[in-house]
Amino acid sequence: MKHPRAAATGPTEALFVRIPAEHARRLDRAAFELRRPKQALVSELLARYIDPDSPASLAALAGAPSGGGAVPRATARAPRPRAEGGRRRVTVETLEPDTLLVGHHSFRPQEPEHAIAVAPEVLRGEQAAELLQLTAAVVERLAEQGELPGRRLAGEWRFSRAALLAWLAQPAPPPAGGADERGR
Repeated sequence: MKHPRAAATGPTEALFVRIPAEHARRLDRAAFELRRPKQALVSELLARYIDPDSPASLAALAGAPSGGGAVPRATARAPRPRAEGGRRRVTVETLEPDTLLVGHHSFRPQEPEHAIAVAPEVLRGEQAAELLQLTAAVVERLAEQGELPGRRLAGEWRFSRAALLAWLAQPAPPPAGGADERGR
C-alpha cells in the first residue's frame, strides 16, 4: 500500500462529489480539529483505505454499508467552535499541503441587478454638473464658451461622460494674460 502522503505530492485533479450533510459536517470538523485541509484528509483516507489493485480492499468496500465504510463512526459531535464576539471561525484551505489559515470575514448581500444604477453615457446639463460637482449654470456657461466638450441638441446641452472625464483629466490651460505676456 502507498504512503498516505504520496497522493498529495503528485499532480492533482478536481473531484466534485455530493456526500450526505452529516458526512460533510464530520469532514469539516476533522479538518478543523486536525488543522489540515479537507483535500489532504480525503486523499489520505483514499490512500490508506482504498486500493483498487487489492481484491481484499475491493471486497471490504463492496461489503461495507453505505454510511460506514472502513472508518469508525463518531458517536458524538461537539458544537462548532465560535471565536470571540459570537463570530464563526472560517477556515481557508489552500492547495499547499499542511497549510491552514484561520480568520473571519463578514459579507454583505449583493444588491439585486435592477437596483444597480448604470451610469448613462450621454448626460444632460444637470447630470454633467453633478458629475463635475458644479452648478448647472457653470456647466452651461463653460459649454457655451467652448471650454467644456458638449453639443447643443434640440436647444439643450448634452455631454459625453467619457469626454467630460477626459477633459477633466487634462492639465488646466495657462490663465489668459499669463507670465509670458507680462514680461513683454
